[in-house]
Amino acid sequence: MAPPSSRAEKVRVRRKQLAVGAVAAMMSTALVACGGGSDSTVLTWYINPDAGGQDAVAEKCSTDEYTIDTQVLPQDASQQRIQLARRLAAGDTGIDLMSLDPPYTAEFANAGYLASIPQDLATKLEEQSFDGATEAATWDGELVAAPFWSNTQVLWYRKSFVDKIGLDMSQPVTWDEVIEAAADNGGTVAVQANKYEGYSVWINALISGAGGNIVEDAEKGVDAEITIDSPAGEEAAQVIEQLAGSNAAPSDLSVSNEGTAGTTFGSDEGAFMVNWTYIFHNYDETAPDVAKDIGYARYPQTVEGEESRPPYGGIGLGVSKYSANVDQAMEAVECLTSPESQGINAELTGNMPASPAGYDYPAIGEAYPADLLELFQESVDSAAPRSVTPYWSDISSGILSTWHSPTGVSGSTPKESATFIQSVLQGDALL
Repeated sequence: MAPPSSRAEKVRVRRKQLAVGAVAAMMSTALVACGGGSDSTVLTWYINPDAGGQDAVAEKCSTDEYTIDTQVLPQDASQQRIQLARRLAAGDTGIDLMSLDPPYTAEFANAGYLASIPQDLATKLEEQSFDGATEAATWDGELVAAPFWSNTQVLWYRKSFVDKIGLDMSQPVTWDEVIEAAADNGGTVAVQANKYEGYSVWINALISGAGGNIVEDAEKGVDAEITIDSPAGEEAAQVIEQLAGSNAAPSDLSVSNEGTAGTTFGSDEGAFMVNWTYIFHNYDETAPDVAKDIGYARYPQTVEGEESRPPYGGIGLGVSKYSANVDQAMEAVECLTSPESQGINAELTGNMPASPAGYDYPAIGEAYPADLLELFQESVDSAAPRSVTPYWSDISSGILSTWHSPTGVSGSTPKESATFIQSVLQGDALL
């Protein structure tokens, strides 16, 4: 067989190998069953949709004692939350493992849905993971989920565009500079501003980059202080207002998400985009000229001279309190979140490891430039997780209710949103 000529082809070959292995495993299981049965446990892992990474590590981490079976959750993160929460609230024993989006980890832990991680495993996970990954997986002083992959956003740009206008991307840039450069030169700035979690992510990063927080004292639950009405909140609103009112705004700004932002960036008007790590290989096959034209830099500064706080995303693995196989599930978690497993997942999906050691996986170094991998790790280290609170779903929905559409954002938006969110948390208003 000729060697694969591209990363995408390598991924296809890897999946084919995994599929062959899975078929062989199923045939072996069938033969055992015909010979008198097997005592092997089936651990059911509810996963978020991806390009095969979680299936690959599930196959890798299955043992003679248990097989890890995957079930795919909906694409939308909020729908993932709803499906899992409904089943766990009913004490459903059909979930052993689950892939949890960071903003919902505290909610599930506070509700008592997650089994406690043994101290020795928790210590190992904390020691191997990025600080931001550990912070996002911690509630009430305890690690409640196992960091699996840690995503972050960087500023992607078209090299031909910045070369044409003479913008030095080796130095930190601000949102003002990026928006002005695109608006004055026929380009666009692609973001995520639809009425969904991705827009809350952008708002949180802008506020954090200005030195503020959406929530203070999150451990107080409904009595936490909502601090979005602040100078930092006003700086964030100003950035959104500036983009929405400029020629740099994509025509679909108010319904834009990760996918549409990628399409805008790949068009003739593409200039700048903030998006997750996977985007680097997004154009390899469909738009090779765009792939060759991609540059990357640190996430833009909200305020000139203040370090940006890129968004933090990722997945942590939780074990259901209602699982009949908690001990085996914890053993599986240790394997599934090992640096090698994180590397395999990153190779197949573009979702980067939650640990520095995961970046040592050889295939990652072959697929990404060394300076880009350094930028990913630097960005994760300085990322701004969304507030770790059981009420993030309500807070995020309150933000979306008052900050959307981006074309309506103004200097008064932070105050309006703070008032509304506080009323929602106190039960005086409905979402």
